[in-house]
Amino acid sequence: MEKKSDNKLLRIFAVIGIVAAVAAIAYAIYKFFTPDYLEDFEDDFDDDFDDYFEDEDEDDKTAEAKDTVKEKAEKVRDKVVDVTEDVKEKVNGVVDDVKEKVSDK
Repeated sequence: MEKKSDNKLLRIFAVIGIVAAVAAIAYAIYKFFTPDYLEDFEDDFDDDFDDYFEDEDEDDKTAEAKDTVKEKAEKVRDKVVDVTEDVKEKVNGVVDDVKEKVSDK
């Protein structure tokens, strides 16, 4: 009777071992084929983090460009005002000459 119980006990442990081995293999296959979402999240987080600081650099460049455009626009405005005043004086001079000639007749 001892031999049958040893044999029965051995079979029970063998079945438990086989089930455990199959479960371990199934878990290993599952882990191998399942995507690592944490790694994707970390990559996305790093990309967003880098984008944030790139945006700050772009904001600095944008501010510098705005300042440069503003300075050039002021120079152009000053030149336009100077030219306009010169043209206005010349036109007023011509108008005065025409008025004199019309009034002389």
